[in-house]
Amino acid sequence: MGEVAVILGAGPGLGRAVALALASSGTPVALMARSADRLAALADEVAKGVSREVSREVSREVSREVSGEVSRGTSGKASGAGGAAALPVAVDLADEAALRDAFAAVRERLGDPTVVVHNPSVTIEAPATATPYDGLMQAFRTSVGSLLVAAQEVAPAMRAAGRGTIVVTGSQAALVGSTWSAAVGVQKAAVRNLVLSLAAELGPAGVHVATVTVMGVLGRPGFEVEAIAAEYAAVVAEADGPPDRWRTEVVWAAGGPSAGGPSAGAAADGGTR
Repeated sequence: MGEVAVILGAGPGLGRAVALALASSGTPVALMARSADRLAALADEVAKGVSREVSREVSREVSREVSGEVSRGTSGKASGAGGAAALPVAVDLADEAALRDAFAAVRERLGDPTVVVHNPSVTIEAPATATPYDGLMQAFRTSVGSLLVAAQEVAPAMRAAGRGTIVVTGSQAALVGSTWSAAVGVQKAAVRNLVLSLAAELGPAGVHVATVTVMGVLGRPGFEVEAIAAEYAAVVAEADGPPDRWRTEVVWAAGGPSAGGPSAGAAADGGTR
């Protein structure tokens, strides 16, 4: 069955790598983040990357205008190549109404999402006693709130279809204390628990919910984003297998992936910074 993917927090690192990994198999991807210009550039890159995968010849980029405007967020051109499309949707992930409008735009342009990749978090470089209250609450809306809204938006169609995948970027920061950014640890702990709750709720309906818990710093040796993105694609693929083989938590250490919860003895101040 064909997939339609939505990537929240489609930035230049892991979000970009996951978009390229999913689109290379022909999956249309909707890219959500705040910057319209960066999203448009990423959509073009995804389309061109798919084109190179499909053919050695230079393919003509096909674009169509997406009419209308997402309330408090804007959907741009859907770039298509090699059978896949990349739809940039600029939206403030902390704005519930705008994010729900963004999902409505995706459904209208690409169809019901069958895959959600959730990537955002907000770094506030401060220990707990110096973390501003308003900053932490805004960070919660961006990270935890956007996952809650995304799950609520896609769950009805996934339940009806009896299939779907939600994959969330986790971090060892969820399990350890930090003086570098207490806010990241608190967000990641809440996101991890929400993943477990969603898995318990949606798993019996055929919806695979998982976290890829990164036990180090993205981009460093052993934590290359392309390799981790390939594991996201593997989690998506396993959703069509038997549920007893689904991994709810994939732990990515320097040696690669393994199933099961990470050790609480991981070094403090780690994470995906």
